[in-house]
Amino acid sequence: MTQLDEFYAAYDRVLQKWPVEVESIDMSTAHGTTRVNACGSADHPALVLLPGAGATSTVWFANVAALARHYRVYALDLMGDVGRSVPGETSIGSVDELLDWLSTVLDGLDLPTAAMCGHSYGAMIALAYSLRNGSRVEALTLLDPNGCFGPMSPRYLLHAIPILLSPNDTRQRRFVEWETGGRELDSDWLDVLALGAAHFPKSKTIVPKRPKPAEFENFGVDTTVLLAGRGKVHNAARIESAVRAVLARARTVVLENATHHTLPMLPAAEVNEILLS
Repeated sequence: MTQLDEFYAAYDRVLQKWPVEVESIDMSTAHGTTRVNACGSADHPALVLLPGAGATSTVWFANVAALARHYRVYALDLMGDVGRSVPGETSIGSVDELLDWLSTVLDGLDLPTAAMCGHSYGAMIALAYSLRNGSRVEALTLLDPNGCFGPMSPRYLLHAIPILLSPNDTRQRRFVEWETGGRELDSDWLDVLALGAAHFPKSKTIVPKRPKPAEFENFGVDTTVLLAGRGKVHNAARIESAVRAVLARARTVVLENATHHTLPMLPAAEVNEILLS
């Protein structure tokens, strides 16, 4: 078994932890085939889930049972990132192409509108998409969105440098252990994260820029921002203030014991309650 095979085996093990029936959909786009793991009744309103970088769509295993009781859930593997989405000959090369890719996926799923939730890098994409295509987003939930409302912590970035320069299994695990304060994470999902970082072929990451305050003028999407009180990617209190400065009507929630990399798995019950309220 190759190391990439080990990654896919770990991915499948985590997907098997989903306590609901899963429909795996491969959606064709101009940039390749996007894997969508869906669950919940087709009669329910749609909820699109965008994971953090390297986390894959499987990361929502602790959330989907509760969410699927109320939504038809569509969890995406981000194009160009770790997962079962398969890039085509033309990779995504700009933010506009990234957002167009997401529109193509929604079109392919026959979703003129949907609620949207993103974590970390997925939150950056969800916010950028909502600012450009607000009429297609019924509600927006951002889980510890890095780079959306303020800078990332220099200390966090310093710890991330070794992974960015030369990713491997051990460095990824040590980085997550540091950020989470040694909290116990699902071992199979940690394998997905570590093996993906070390061995999965990835395209250049396309990162939406932090929106300027003027871009939030007339922004009408109902927005909730959930922040990790013990996360190390940024200061939760400062980000909460920054959100309120540009989105006065947004709901902000600080989960005092959560860290950036434990979301959305821990504390799952509180995250689910926020997503469903």
